[in-house]
Amino acid sequence: MEMKIVVSACLMGESCKYNGLDNYHRALVEACERTGTEVLLVCPEVFGGLPTPRKPSEIVNGEVRTCEGISVDREFRLGAQRALDMCEQAGGPEEIVACILQDRSPSCGVGHIYDGTFSGTLTAGNGVFVDLLLRHGYRVMPASEFDPSMLEQ
Repeated sequence: MEMKIVVSACLMGESCKYNGLDNYHRALVEACERTGTEVLLVCPEVFGGLPTPRKPSEIVNGEVRTCEGISVDREFRLGAQRALDMCEQAGGPEEIVACILQDRSPSCGVGHIYDGTFSGTLTAGNGVFVDLLLRHGYRVMPASEFDPSMLEQ
């Protein structure tokens, strides 16, 4: 059976980052191509209806807000739920071996996210989408910890 993973779309070269760019992760892309891994691309922020580019956002006291103080919490949570629904339809945590997600993001950050001060300071915590994935039993990892050998069968 083909291995199936979920990946932040920006890591695979999609220009969906808040600033309109991507976070292309060559080792991840090449490992997926080499092993024939099935990749489900997600961008919860786009799934929630936010434009690209968009204002930088961080989690401030449990609510996702832009650098201008505007709440985008509804869009982030809607997008996270839509991304989760896609994962569930693709077989759930039983079939998806890992979710490899963009570090520090207010959606996809695993273990460390920006602290809500827009100063570049990190704090312990997870993005909105990661919290949802963990509650539903998915294995998540930040892209910075990806090892190509994990896709070798």
